[in-house]
Amino acid sequence: MHAVTDEPVDEPTLADLLDLEEIDRDLYRANVVFDDPLPLYGGQVAAQALAAAGRTVPEERLPHSLHGYFLRPGDATRPTIFHVDRDRDGGSYSARRVVAVQNGEVIFNMSASFHRREEGVDREAHPERPEGDPEALPRGGMPRLFSMEGSLPEQPYPGGEWPTRFWGRCTLKLPDDPLTHACVLTYLSDISSGVAAFGTEDAGSGSSLDHAVWFHRTGRLDEWVQLDLVPQTVAGGRGWYTGTLRTRDGMLLASIAQECLFRNRRR
Repeated sequence: MHAVTDEPVDEPTLADLLDLEEIDRDLYRANVVFDDPLPLYGGQVAAQALAAAGRTVPEERLPHSLHGYFLRPGDATRPTIFHVDRDRDGGSYSARRVVAVQNGEVIFNMSASFHRREEGVDREAHPERPEGDPEALPRGGMPRLFSMEGSLPEQPYPGGEWPTRFWGRCTLKLPDDPLTHACVLTYLSDISSGVAAFGTEDAGSGSSLDHAVWFHRTGRLDEWVQLDLVPQTVAGGRGWYTGTLRTRDGMLLASIAQECLFRNRRR
């Protein structure tokens, strides 16, 4: 979970992070490692897991949902192994489970479902226009996010710990492959915490526990999208929020939901 900064972000690129090595059938390795001893960014692990799962389904089947659990902090100095289980391939849908492992321990697991696109009704109950113009706002890199730039429109919860509304886009020219754009969307989707709006001097949000994304429509992530996070509730040391990702013209690309730690601060 990070915010926008004006500090430059160096190599590697996001394309490098998503370029997994196939080391056996349904077994992939993310070989990019860092000198930074901090935990891996959760959106990176989720995006890589989705990339691994997507390589095991027919090309015309795209992710429509994922649900992941962050079990242990990832180590940025180690490669990550992704094992994919092919739960089912039906006439229109494919179901996959992915386990991410470092040093013999599971750090993340994910269920993902893929669907062959069908023609049908395309409608939204409450269409919205995103706030602000990203081209008219100051832009900068995002700490520990590679090949991404962002800007901050007016915030709905200005007293929160971190921003909850962002514009973001990938600075790389991405291929037309919709799976790549879904992975980049997933990478961006964990950038902040909606329950940061509930933060006080005595309590605040922490690490992600579980993360869900529903992909409604395809769109380009090398063009501006707005991530808008909405706090819902905090109780029992946990917080839960929802969110949306929309294009500049308001098309709803995806919805997200996440539960994260929300604990009293140590004095």
